[in-house]
Amino acid sequence: MSEDEDEYDDFDGSDDSDDSEDLSNRSKSDTDNFLQLFEEATKEELTAMPGCSKKKAELIISLRPFKTWENLVEVFTSQKQLSTSLISGCKEIMQVRNTIRRLMMRCESISQQMGLVVSRLTSGGKGSGNDMQITKQPDLLNKDFELQPYQLIGLSWLRIMHQQELNGILADEMGLGKTIQAIAFIAHLMEEGEGGPHVIVVPSSTIENWLRELQRWCPSLKVIVYYGSQDERRAVRHSIFFQGEEFNVLLTTYNMATGGVEDRVLFKKFDFHYAVFDEGHMLKNMSSMRFQNLMKISAERRLLLTGTPLQNNLLELMSLLCFVMPEIFQGKTDHLKKVFAMITRSSDEKQKSRFERDRIAQAKRIMKPFILRRLKRDVLQQLPKKTEYIEKCTMTPSQQDLYDNLVNKYSLEISEVTTDENGSDASGTAGGVGIFMQFRKASNHPLLLRNLFKDTKLRKMAKAIAKEPSHRERGALPKLIQEDMAVMNDFELMGLCKQYPKYLSKFNLDPSVIVDSGKFRKLDQLLPSMKERDDRVLLFSQFTMMLDIVEHYLQQKGYKFIRLDGQTPVPDRLQLIDRFNSEPDIFVFLLSTRAGGLGINLCAANTIILHDIDFNPYNDKQAEDRCHRLGQKREVKIHKLICESTVDEAMLDCANGKLALEQDLTRPEGEEGGEENTKDVVKLLKEVLRLRQKGGGANTSSASLISGTEKRRDDANENDDDDEDDDDEIEGTS
Repeated sequence: MSEDEDEYDDFDGSDDSDDSEDLSNRSKSDTDNFLQLFEEATKEELTAMPGCSKKKAELIISLRPFKTWENLVEVFTSQKQLSTSLISGCKEIMQVRNTIRRLMMRCESISQQMGLVVSRLTSGGKGSGNDMQITKQPDLLNKDFELQPYQLIGLSWLRIMHQQELNGILADEMGLGKTIQAIAFIAHLMEEGEGGPHVIVVPSSTIENWLRELQRWCPSLKVIVYYGSQDERRAVRHSIFFQGEEFNVLLTTYNMATGGVEDRVLFKKFDFHYAVFDEGHMLKNMSSMRFQNLMKISAERRLLLTGTPLQNNLLELMSLLCFVMPEIFQGKTDHLKKVFAMITRSSDEKQKSRFERDRIAQAKRIMKPFILRRLKRDVLQQLPKKTEYIEKCTMTPSQQDLYDNLVNKYSLEISEVTTDENGSDASGTAGGVGIFMQFRKASNHPLLLRNLFKDTKLRKMAKAIAKEPSHRERGALPKLIQEDMAVMNDFELMGLCKQYPKYLSKFNLDPSVIVDSGKFRKLDQLLPSMKERDDRVLLFSQFTMMLDIVEHYLQQKGYKFIRLDGQTPVPDRLQLIDRFNSEPDIFVFLLSTRAGGLGINLCAANTIILHDIDFNPYNDKQAEDRCHRLGQKREVKIHKLICESTVDEAMLDCANGKLALEQDLTRPEGEEGGEENTKDVVKLLKEVLRLRQKGGGANTSSASLISGTEKRRDDANENDDDDEDDDDEIEGTS
């Protein structure tokens, strides 16, 4: 049966009240399609049908095979838990599939129109005779800088998309100069008489870098920066609306573009020619307020820049496509969410239906006309290689005791977590995330938990600090002081002892506890040899407090370092980057994975240390490519610190599974893909407990967390950049 036939074209969509009459009046084509659907649909697809619970879906699957249409109706009639109304109810799924098929026909029509010319461009274009290829860079660009050949191809692709009145996603791998290609495209438009105005929306951590690159590469562009205090932004709005100030580019951040009412009015009322969105993968959830607000920006055309277009699941990919192709996908987002949510919840490749496999193939075809993606290995043969090392770390004895105590503490609690009928976690997900964070802290550094400051010591400390003048003046009670201390971790309590040395110094821990960590012991092995080789290191962590502890470690060892995280003021960030790039005696640059991993150039470094990996491997890849990019002259080495038989190993497997999704989406049709595992946080926790109890290595099929886990981190330690997913709803699986 062909794919078109699979989409149930003949289904009439009628809604007869009598089930038996409705079924008996079905055409042969309808009944064949009904039969095929119930014969091969996955549990996820079945539960998407009205009235079909998880238990009913499991029962339907257990009753297979259904040999004929009559056999299907007979089985549903004879089973007490089932009803023929379920068969009638599947018409919604048929209608959704039919809508997606028609949508795909439109997308494939565009693909056929553009496929040949894009293929000629991306294959090199030499001798193709294609008059649409740009062979020299725009004259407006700085003559001191030269575009690479692949960047000229990217510029040609952008021009083709523009001439075809299509929006696009420039998805070159990180480090290939998407910023420069976008600036060159704006310069090209200006030479063609289309001087804007354009708006460029970027993460706050990169706004200074964007401004610098605009000024360096195309000094003739008139750029206005929309950023800063309310008064500063009000002045910019006044100059635009009431003084008619002319400009080519308005440069702003995601927070500004989706900020207060006055901010949003500017972007909604002012007509822009192009809206360019850097790090477009942040627009990954069509249900988020950020997505909705950015959709309201008044722009004739849109361009997304991202090095990671295929994050986590197909729904995110479709969110990006809906954003750049609103005319094609308008009114169809609900259909897309239904279809692709079914796919991303499937945990076993072997259990996927043909419809699911077809949708993956369709996703590849949808991508084709809208996305240009080149990899460094394909276009930068001269770029030094990048080698990844998984550094297995053995926990120190005290750290292992702490971790094992957590295993014992939470084993019963996790095993008792139940799920509701539809399979979602009814009682344990939120608590499970909290438990998971405790394991993460223990594997990263024992001082992130309260272990050494026992209750008896806190009681004595509370009595001592109650005598301190400021505490005494406000009548602070020792009991309440102790309660406040009880929620602090060992590292915070060490800081408190330093803050009040006269009263608490005798309670402080020995400084040697700083190095009592398996990962720091590994750093003891790695850093001296790196220093001897004149390597320069970027050390990333997701947590500000972990960076605080690393600072103490580096100070003890006498290494010179600087630091940038989400709390670093935006104007100071570029100064820190310039300082590191120009001062070779700075050995280590401490960075948060989110704030320091976006759009900055740190080619002066040649070594990356990921102290704690991210569930989203693309955040780590962003961090890695701060130095593995155009301009790097030395071999780049990536060291991931992974504590053995801990949550780290499960997270590593989770990340590898997500990377496999990109391989599946970009693999040519006909090739087989690997298995994608998506389980909830509670199941992953059970796997972590099993690993620790058996003392074995991580299972290669370890599961991922549910969507949103990356966002629900411990507030005291989370190092979110101010642009990261602050309003995204939790939806689907990650």
